Amino acid sequence: MGARKRIKANELKEQNSKIAFAKLNNSPIAPRKMRIVADLIRGMEVHKALNILQHNAKDASVSLEKLLRSALANWEQKNEGKNIEEEKLVVKTIQVDGGAIIKRIQPAPQGRAHRIRKRSNHVTLVVGSLI
Repeated sequence: MGARKRIKANELKEQNSKIAFAKLNNSPIAPRKMRIVADLIRGMEVHKALNILQHNAKDASVSLEKLLRSALANWEQKNEGKNIEEEKLVVKTIQVDGGAIIKRIQPAPQGRAHRIRKRSNHVTLVVGSLI
């Protein structure tokens, strides 16, 4: 490995030591519904975001709360000895992408049929410190 590559790799390792991420694949909630809840917590402090997700009535908030807790556990494991309360952790990025679509057919009058698309999504959540 060349010197420039090694320096760049060390810089990337240093940046990645400050963040942790969690992924949720094939969630059966439609991406549009998941994005509504994801927009509520994007860029927020972690404890505030958990509070919002706990008191939100939408079904997507339950799975996002689990995902956020998973990202926090990943951060704790990555940064041994550091405390979450001392660090100012925020939800740096949260990205909701469309997943697989299950196609079904619903019978309609006069021998017709309507297509039903059951959408799913993939969510990626990145937690990092402000500093």
